[in-house]
Amino acid sequence: MTTYLLRHAETEMSRQYLVNGDPARTVLLSELGVRSCRQVSRELPISRVQTWVTSQFPRAQQTASHLKGQASGMVVVDRRLNELDYGDFEGHTFLDYAAWLRAHGGGDRPPGSIESQREAMSRMVAGLAGALLRPAPRVLVAHGLLVSMVLWAGGRVRSERMPAFFPESPYVRPFALSDPDLFAVVKTLRCTLELDRLRDRRSADRAKRVSGAAQNLATFDRPAPPSA
Repeated sequence: MTTYLLRHAETEMSRQYLVNGDPARTVLLSELGVRSCRQVSRELPISRVQTWVTSQFPRAQQTASHLKGQASGMVVVDRRLNELDYGDFEGHTFLDYAAWLRAHGGGDRPPGSIESQREAMSRMVAGLAGALLRPAPRVLVAHGLLVSMVLWAGGRVRSERMPAFFPESPYVRPFALSDPDLFAVVKTLRCTLELDRLRDRRSADRAKRVSGAAQNLATFDRPAPPSA
């Protein structure tokens, strides 16, 4: 059984590298995005696809609709595949968000956001795993981060940490994964995220102990006040 994973087609916002992490904001495909869907549909076994899985975002659902055309197949909307919640960076350039992410790390939540990058990654991986429960062949239309994570996992070096930044994934280019391969990718991503979480927790605990020891030492070295 096969899953065809792909990023949605181009939008005017994505072409300008403006971020949209709010599914209630209607961001539709550009003319080029619509044309690219028609071209890519020839590369997929459209008539045999049993399940079309998308995020809640209009651009993902529109991509799936253009690819599917009049073909049969169940359409499933899975919020776990949603784009990152960018919080106060909504509508800003990706470079604005990237500067904040570089300074604060993937474990912190951006101002106004309900999730950190790492929390969003774990959510997306859960959505990817959920696709395995759907009838196959499947087409899964997601967002760039998840596609980039899957491609990274395929070439991951042992003990390598999950990066905060990835090469940009191409628009509406299908990547075919057999069920065993998809299961292995999900396992790799889950294990990597959990291992990174434990490492970060140990580092934070160590830093806290060092800070506490330094404060105690400073208190011990402080001269006693003169007697009356």
